Amino acid sequence: MKAWKVLTTIAVATMFVLSGCGTGQEAAKSQTESKQAQATETKTESNKPQEGQFNATAYTSALKELVSLVKKGEDKTPVDWDKAQKAYDEKLKQHVQMLDGEYKEKVDEQLTAALTAGKAGQMPASVVGQIVDKLLQKTAFLTARYEFKQADDRFDNKEEAKKAVATAKEVYEASLKGTMEKRDNAYQTQLLSAIDTGFSEMNSAIDKGDKLAYNLGKQMVDKSLMKGFYLASGGEKGYAYKIEKGVQEGEKQEKLKEMQAEGWAFFQSLQGYLSKHDKESADYINQQFDLSNDPKTIKGGKINAAYIRAITATAKSEYDESFKNWGQDKAVITSLEGALFLDMIKLDLPKVLGDKAKADKLLEQAQQHLNAVKAGDKQKAEAIYKEMTPALDKLTSYGK
Repeated sequence: MKAWKVLTTIAVATMFVLSGCGTGQEAAKSQTESKQAQATETKTESNKPQEGQFNATAYTSALKELVSLVKKGEDKTPVDWDKAQKAYDEKLKQHVQMLDGEYKEKVDEQLTAALTAGKAGQMPASVVGQIVDKLLQKTAFLTARYEFKQADDRFDNKEEAKKAVATAKEVYEASLKGTMEKRDNAYQTQLLSAIDTGFSEMNSAIDKGDKLAYNLGKQMVDKSLMKGFYLASGGEKGYAYKIEKGVQEGEKQEKLKEMQAEGWAFFQSLQGYLSKHDKESADYINQQFDLSNDPKTIKGGKINAAYIRAITATAKSEYDESFKNWGQDKAVITSLEGALFLDMIKLDLPKVLGDKAKADKLLEQAQQHLNAVKAGDKQKAEAIYKEMTPALDKLTSYGK
């Protein structure tokens, strides 16, 4: 019985469910340990930190420490699982649980399940290392979002608002910048530049007291990070295609599972958004990357198509919100979000729409829509969106 096929015995009721064939003493032991961990968690009082309590430097240092501990398994060095669990419990768990409560996530349970599986020998250490690493990147992403909200809530207090943005930027630079840089190098994108510009615009907006400009800068950072996660997971040079290629080249099963774990974990930062607007496609992506699935069945093109459908459906929803909230700041913000979601799949547009000219036209129309919303010209915005609709419909049905 393959080690990674046992995690269902300790699996939490999340999307992170691996194939279930675990019986016997080790499985029972894992069930007990998981229940004990859950019981401890239940007893924990409110974990939401008080204002000013979160220390970005200490948190990112703890992230790096835990990743370093679990990734020792990549070169077959024994992992000190007790030390890893202690590092997580004492330095990270409280904040992760706070984020879970804030965003209705289950990252703490997922991380605990992975660490428990590693300790029990039910999953290769190299696979656990990738799961932990990428899920911790999700916590960094959620932390940035949380701090952006704090800045928004305290916008009238410039010092507090800028402090929150600075905290988000510190977490980004320590935990996420490397991932974005890898995608820029692989795809010749400009994620780092877009994110830096977004942070600059946020700080400038706080100085000027321009809340709309602040939120537009925030969206630039947020959606650029999401684009990086998509490119890592489902883009043409992402793990979906890498797994398919690895199978064709006879790559070892453990290496395939490592890549599968990375694709799955990167997807977790996008799943909440995409599931709201195209649950079928989002569920397909999740099922394909789930470690219970045989890597030999994974086809990069099919996962890529599902991403394109779900991301476009999300963009269409943002445009709907723009019209529903006409005359309010939210109309401008959601129009920008629609454009940014389309930009996420910019590299995919030519193959779906037929050529680069048609792809460029759609992106140009997205900019024109944003300009019309900013100008308060609803008739023009509606006309532009009507012109965009055939292309959007083609994208949302791609691969079906």
